[in-house]
Amino acid sequence: MKTVLIYSGGLDSTVLLYHLLDAGHSVQALSVDYGQRHACELEQAAAICAKLGVPFQRADLSGIRPLLAGSSLTSPDIPVAEGHYTEASMKSTVVPNRNMLLLALATSHALSSGAEEVAYAAHHGDHAIYPDCRPEFADAMATAIGLCDWNSVRLSRPFVDWSKADIARRGAELDVPFETTWSCYKGGKVHCGRCGTCIERREAFDLAEIEDLTPYANDAPDLATLRANHWHLSDHS
Repeated sequence: MKTVLIYSGGLDSTVLLYHLLDAGHSVQALSVDYGQRHACELEQAAAICAKLGVPFQRADLSGIRPLLAGSSLTSPDIPVAEGHYTEASMKSTVVPNRNMLLLALATSHALSSGAEEVAYAAHHGDHAIYPDCRPEFADAMATAIGLCDWNSVRLSRPFVDWSKADIARRGAELDVPFETTWSCYKGGKVHCGRCGTCIERREAFDLAEIEDLTPYANDAPDLATLRANHWHLSDHS
């Protein structure tokens, strides 16, 4: 099956990339620059695709950044909060309606290139904090995608009921080079180890009992310290 994958270069979407290739899909990876402060993730995405020989395209939508104000991911004057995603402060990382934008663009690309499906890596742990990762949203988008053109494109979200640890386990089965993926919302040269997505990444490896080879900043607290500070680690399953 010919598939357009919305690909960020992060842990989840990289595991999905390997998962689709393992299932025999012909994958086209699409990364989107929407003005995110951690645009370094797109460089990782391009490098991973080049190594795998997967067609890669980077869409430049950075001009819409002023329209997405209010999120710490697109507004440089808003600091990226630290702590676990269960904290109310993590809502500052929500980019309004991001997934609808990405899915709409990927659908256009799929229809133009003759692909049969669009895939993205929304997972169970995202639901509480990101409204556009909920199954209800994905179901509605799947319906819209089926109505937007004379040709039919399906929406694939195989990880929608999986926890982050489940995804890490699947990645280990597929020998995904996790250390080459990028998650940190702060950007920089190494993962900060303190923002919500870094903590979620670290707990996923811990719960899956997989060695975390990710380089973190020197001042990143260890997992024991995170627990002591009540940044509770949970499987979200």
